[in-house]
Amino acid sequence: MKAPPRSACGASPSRGRHLRPGEGGSALARGWALRFDAPPVVQGRLGFAALAAVYAALVLGCLWTLAVAGDLSLGRNPWENLLKSVADFSRPSFLDVWFGPERLEYRSDDGTVLRVENRREVEANFLAGLARATWTTFQIATLGSLLAAVLALPLSMAVARNLRAPRPVAWAAKGVLDVARSIHTLVFGLVLVGIVGLGPTAGILAIALHSMGTYGKLFAESIEALDMGSIDAVRATGASPAQVFFHGVWPSVLPQFVSHHLYVWEFNIRDSTILGLIGAGGLGLLISEAVSLFQWSRLATILLVVVALVMAFDTLSRRVRKALQ
Repeated sequence: MKAPPRSACGASPSRGRHLRPGEGGSALARGWALRFDAPPVVQGRLGFAALAAVYAALVLGCLWTLAVAGDLSLGRNPWENLLKSVADFSRPSFLDVWFGPERLEYRSDDGTVLRVENRREVEANFLAGLARATWTTFQIATLGSLLAAVLALPLSMAVARNLRAPRPVAWAAKGVLDVARSIHTLVFGLVLVGIVGLGPTAGILAIALHSMGTYGKLFAESIEALDMGSIDAVRATGASPAQVFFHGVWPSVLPQFVSHHLYVWEFNIRDSTILGLIGAGGLGLLISEAVSLFQWSRLATILLVVVALVMAFDTLSRRVRKALQ
């Protein structure tokens, strides 16, 4: 079996197409250019390495400036404080409902009895208040998330590039969403407490204003990922923008919208637990009281309730997402 003929430069002739007269020089030049250019994979790795180096320099700069300022101290007795905190958290206060003393005496230094209480009754009353605060926190997260989703829906339609909204409208909507997403919920809460007063209403509005930016970004990305064929087909029939949305966009993005809503709703349940620190009601008020009075056992009980609430909602949302697939 004969070997294929080789060209003058020692390479086998190209297969699949013969070179035309006068085309060999340009083809050879292109071949040498491709040989010496870095492949896309190498370019991608070099770019990632450069970004990693910049990130490492940024981290080292943060550590160095903190070390120079003396702000990396762990305190005088970090391990002793850690063990004491672990011991306090290891016995949540709700155990007193079953194992607490029925007659606990508080005495002064000279032995005078100042107060006598039944720890089981006291803790039962605390758990009743904890249940009411948990329900308030859930109300804040639920109503705030729903209001945010409703407000973000028209803004996301204006931001989505494939729906071709007027440019001034798209810029204005994007600006509103960026501002809402950049301001923290606590900042909104502080401002709204001064406007509407103390209570859950301030918490609901704070959750809604901040989450509106997150919903708008997620909804717009879902709309932009759509196949434009069905949307163009509906638009070609002369449908109005509202008809295009409800007949061409809404059926396709509804599963993604529900998934995004469940995700943000779950996040807002965690976020709403701290709004009570600024007077917006819910579990945050009990957390503030427990920290102020150094009642770590009660703080452990509150945190267990928060963890249980988030885990229960995560399980429910996972089942809903699975049903939508």
